[in-house]
Amino acid sequence: MTMDIRPVFELTDEVYDAFLRLIPQLSSVGVPTRDELSELIVADATTLLVARQDGGGKPIIGALTLVCFRVPTGLRAHIEDVIVDESARGQGVGEALMREGLRLAAEYGAKGMMLTSNPRRVAANKLYQKMGFKEWETNLYFYEF
Repeated sequence: MTMDIRPVFELTDEVYDAFLRLIPQLSSVGVPTRDELSELIVADATTLLVARQDGGGKPIIGALTLVCFRVPTGLRAHIEDVIVDESARGQGVGEALMREGLRLAAEYGAKGMMLTSNPRRVAANKLYQKMGFKEWETNLYFYEF
């Protein structure tokens, strides 16, 4: 399958409808509002990538959010919310999205990429390891509001 991976520059009905379908396949936190998704798209620190099968005109079958920001010790890059539609899993969509995210982060000047993944996402964790990501020994803390 050939893939078309592109950044999203504006929120369209098609993009929003795709997220209404994709987000519940990733998480139970709820779908972002149109305004929230639009904010993500225009934010300087984020790049929203979407995948289509065989180029334009096909439905969106995957998405990835690349977050790049500067801290005193350098440019940080994170990949967040990698989602592949259930109908397209196992066909290389996730890997194509990841490769484009890595390419962009390197182009922006990041020295590496960070991501977290729920251990229950077995296929995703296998993909990250296959692509060369190493498990990092660190403490992850979360403060809930």
